[in-house]
Amino acid sequence: MRDLSAELLAWYDVHAREMPWRVGPSDRKAGVLPDPYAVWMSEIMLQQTTVAAVRDYHRKFLALWPTVGDLAAADDADVMAAWAGLGYYARARNLLKCARAVVAEHDGVFPDSYEQLLKLPGIGPYTAAAVSAIAFDRPETVVDGNVERVMARLHDIHAPLPGSKGELTTKAQALTPQSRPGDYAQAVMDLGATICTPRNPACGICPWRDPCAARLAGTAAELPKKTPKKKTPTRFGIVYVARRTDGAWLLETRPEKGLLGGMLGWPGSEWGDEPEENPPYEADWQPLNAEARHTFTHFHLRLKIMVDYADIDATPLRGTFLTPDVFSPTALPTAMRKVFDLAHMTLRDN
Repeated sequence: MRDLSAELLAWYDVHAREMPWRVGPSDRKAGVLPDPYAVWMSEIMLQQTTVAAVRDYHRKFLALWPTVGDLAAADDADVMAAWAGLGYYARARNLLKCARAVVAEHDGVFPDSYEQLLKLPGIGPYTAAAVSAIAFDRPETVVDGNVERVMARLHDIHAPLPGSKGELTTKAQALTPQSRPGDYAQAVMDLGATICTPRNPACGICPWRDPCAARLAGTAAELPKKTPKKKTPTRFGIVYVARRTDGAWLLETRPEKGLLGGMLGWPGSEWGDEPEENPPYEADWQPLNAEARHTFTHFHLRLKIMVDYADIDATPLRGTFLTPDVFSPTALPTAMRKVFDLAHMTLRDN
């Protein structure tokens, strides 16, 4: 096992990916450790999101809030607006909760142990292990989807996920070295992301080519196996998009709990099989001949869009009219931005 870890670290020393939050292997060998704040933020952003999508957001957040203290003091609406488009918005709320806990309970310094990190809001076992290993070089076992795939192929494990998670984690733990565990954690994730890919793995240039049991058995391409997913259901909703004669748009802040919690959105109905009409004020609402469609993790969403040109003295029961100097469509989550893009074609400037 030590030989396998050493072989992977030697490969990583040459092929490590460059990341905004990462300290390269040569610098780490010289004793330079990454900023725990930057590592923690990257791990939260990377949950169910690609590295390519996260890079620019990570740079933007660090430019706006360079320290965890800056983020803890930030206005919730500003953070949610900066997060818009990245998806899974509960992560943004947890980002704020965790930053404030680090400031309040740890004097603005991230704890370095798995156990203490796990006590912070929004940090689960994976993130606690990743931050502890990568930021503090603790010998924690970091297992994401890439690592699960590598372990399944390396050991030719055919039991399907998610039931095989425990076995795959045990295999990964046996390979985690005491020396350079932070680099190793990133190395095995890089291996899965660049060599041991879901389709067409590049076995010919893999540092673990010879000991890989699935390569020898000819089963690498079919692993890891997964339990078939249930059919994704579809939910329906109605949104009301109003624009005043002065160019202001009617928007509301969604409830803190639930999907898109704390984000700007259009007043509308609950999402379900048969949504009920619930306009924010009485008007001759007109339906668009188009609907906004968006897919969340567990369901598809289809939104019927109702539009209205509002009078300057319109008084909505829900929401607030935001003028162009206050509202920017970029502050909307993706599902609501899709609504805007469709409605804006109708509700152009008078």
